[in-house]
Amino acid sequence: MTEEDLLARLLYRDALMLVIDKPAGIAVHRGPKAAFGEHDALEAYFGILKFGLPRAPSLAHRLDRDTSGCLVLGRHRKALETLGDLFKKGRIDKTYWAVVEGGPGEDAGLIDLPLGRRDASRGWWMKVDPEGLPSQSRFTVMGRHEGLTWLALDPLTGRTHQLRVHCAAMGWPILGDPIYGSAPRQGGPPLHLHAREVTIPLYRNKPPITVTAPVPEAMAAALTACGYAGQD
Repeated sequence: MTEEDLLARLLYRDALMLVIDKPAGIAVHRGPKAAFGEHDALEAYFGILKFGLPRAPSLAHRLDRDTSGCLVLGRHRKALETLGDLFKKGRIDKTYWAVVEGGPGEDAGLIDLPLGRRDASRGWWMKVDPEGLPSQSRFTVMGRHEGLTWLALDPLTGRTHQLRVHCAAMGWPILGDPIYGSAPRQGGPPLHLHAREVTIPLYRNKPPITVTAPVPEAMAAALTACGYAGQD
């Protein structure tokens, strides 16, 4: 990723926070067992985003490697503490767009299924588990076309792979999901999950900040077929 690439993905900037449009296919940070080169995670490039501050910004939350869209960064320690508290208390609203195989019969609803780890050695691999952590996701149907449905998804909790597991458990996995859906490990469509919008009540006595990420090219065809008119 070049400096120009990352700067072109900057969606919002102020004294405390940055929001960037994360590309799909790149991890936000290197895992503890990573065996890759120095620049295989997005955070390796955050030095480009200092904008005059002595330190690079840091992640305020996470997105999956294959998920695109709004990624929030704190510009310094105090900002990270504030953002972390907002995320922890559920005060930040996040809306994802997904294209799923099949789809719900109703036009809106709530998925209320607790989630737990499928394998303790792989903390990211999740399953519906009655003894797991409470997990809730709202869904709204935005459009349908020939066995596909465009959904707006609002995670009310922040479990690992929550939206992917919830959609799969309901019988309508996210298109292109090779872990919880029907997509092959290689050669299939990309994961059709995009962090479309984030709303952050960052400042007292000011309205919340809402940031929207443009639809990624990889999802455009399926969304258009389901009725998306291309107004970003």
